[in-house]
Formats: sequence, C-alpha cells, structure tokens
Amino acid sequence: MSDLQDQFLIRFWGVRGSIACPGPKTVRYGGNTSCVEMRVGGHLLIFDGGTGLRVLGTKLLSEMPLEANMFFTHSHWDHIQGFPFFVPAFVPGNRFNIYGAIAPNGSTIEQRLNDQMLHPNFPVPLQIMGADLKFCDLEVGEPVEIEDIKVENTLLNHPGEAVGYRVTWKGCSAAYVTDTEHFPDRPDENVLWLARDADVMIYDATYTDEEYHHEKTSKVGWGHSTWQEAVKVAKAANVKQLIIFHHDPLHNDEFMDEVAKNTTEAFPKSTIAREGMVIDLMAANEPAVHA
Repeated sequence: MSDLQDQFLIRFWGVRGSIACPGPKTVRYGGNTSCVEMRVGGHLLIFDGGTGLRVLGTKLLSEMPLEANMFFTHSHWDHIQGFPFFVPAFVPGNRFNIYGAIAPNGSTIEQRLNDQMLHPNFPVPLQIMGADLKFCDLEVGEPVEIEDIKVENTLLNHPGEAVGYRVTWKGCSAAYVTDTEHFPDRPDENVLWLARDADVMIYDATYTDEEYHHEKTSKVGWGHSTWQEAVKVAKAANVKQLIIFHHDPLHNDEFMDEVAKNTTEAFPKSTIAREGMVIDLMAANEPAVHA
C-alpha cells in the first residue's frame, strides 16, 4: 500500500465565517471562508466551498485528472462562493460527487449552486463546467460510504439548517462541526454524537462568550457558537484535539492569538485553525498539527 493510501490528512484552505477578510491584519490566520480538504485512504474529500475552495482548486490543477467527493454543510454564501471559481470543475475528465442535504424550502444542493451562477449574479452558468458533476441529495442521518471510509452526518442548530459531518477510517475520526449554535440550557446531543471520542473536532467558535451575550450587540440566534462552548463539547465528548474554526471577520491576528491562549489554557490539546495548517491523524496514533 502506498503512502498516499495510508494517509488521513486534514488541510485548511479557508477558516473564516460570514465573509472573506483578506488584509494585513489577518495574514497569519487567513481571510478565506470555509473550505477543508481531507485526504483519507487515497481519496480526496472536500468540505464546504467558501472562497478557500478557489485556492485549493489552483493546487489541484497539478493532480488532474482527479476525482473528489464534496460535502456541503449548507448554502450560505460563505460556504459556496468559491464554487464558481473552482477551476478543476471546468476541466473535462475530472469527476466530482457533490453531496448536500435538501434545504427547508425543498431546494437541492444542485439547485442552490446553480442559482448563484445565474444572471445577473454571475457571467457563466454552472452548465459550462466541463467536469463530470454528480449531485447527490444527502439523507440526514444516513452515512455515505466511500469504500472503507464512513461519512456520517446530522443536523446542526443553524438558521435555515446545516449539517455536520464525521469522517471515520481505520479507527481514526474527524468531526467537522461548523455553523452551529449551542443551546443555553443543555448540550446539543447531535454535536456530542458527531464528536464522540473523535481524534479531531473542528468546531464553529465564531464568538467569545462576551460577544455572544453582549448587552447591545448580542449574537444569540445568529447560528454560531463560542470557544468556551467548544471546550465544553470537547471535554464532554472526549475529543483528543480541538480545532477552533469559522473565525469572525472582525477578529484580527492579535485577537486570534488571545483566543488561542485562552483556549489552550482551558483545553491544552487545542489549536486555532489557520490557512495552510495540516493535521496528520495517522502520526503515531496521535493527531499531529503542522503549520
């Protein structure tokens, strides 16, 4: 078996939420929106298509022809705006299996990705993409199996609905839990289920508790969580490594440094997601983080 087939690698291409925020104050952590690549047992899995997907697509041009499985949590802008700029999708010979749950209004992931590329929003339609695009309606609660890889999902607490994912292979597991808001009076059983004994949990910690409960600018009901709640989930679910993700665009590098300090004090095996960061789940059975 080749080294590639033995890998379970996670690479971050976009770590922000809401809107991309490139600039001198976000250089170290990055300004692109949600996109996470996983290389699992020789397969390429992509989670969300925010603006980070454009950067990933540029890198993948050296690997064509390629096949990948793309999983969308939902279709808010910060999770789909990179898709029209994903160059490999325009190249014949490439194949993408694209998964997404049906939205509360009945629209499929294919309809929603198509609609953002219609006039007057975009100059060319989705149909001009030359790759083989296979759209798959995700059944909430039904796992997707890609050979010996299991991708589980469940609903998250987010306006308009979103799903979280858990990838398991060879006894290693990674939970991708973004765009979820914690409950004020109890743990979210769906989140705990996704994160159960996970080697890595990537968690939406857009705010701090202070921001979330601020008297004048409260974020209650906005659909996102805090790093303090992330720590609670990580402890309750027996997570090995916590990754703070979906950073607020107003949080500059210095702010994120402070979040990193506070989170690590509360949960030593935690890391703040940065663009380009790689996690190796097969490194001596202990998640290894590389900048």
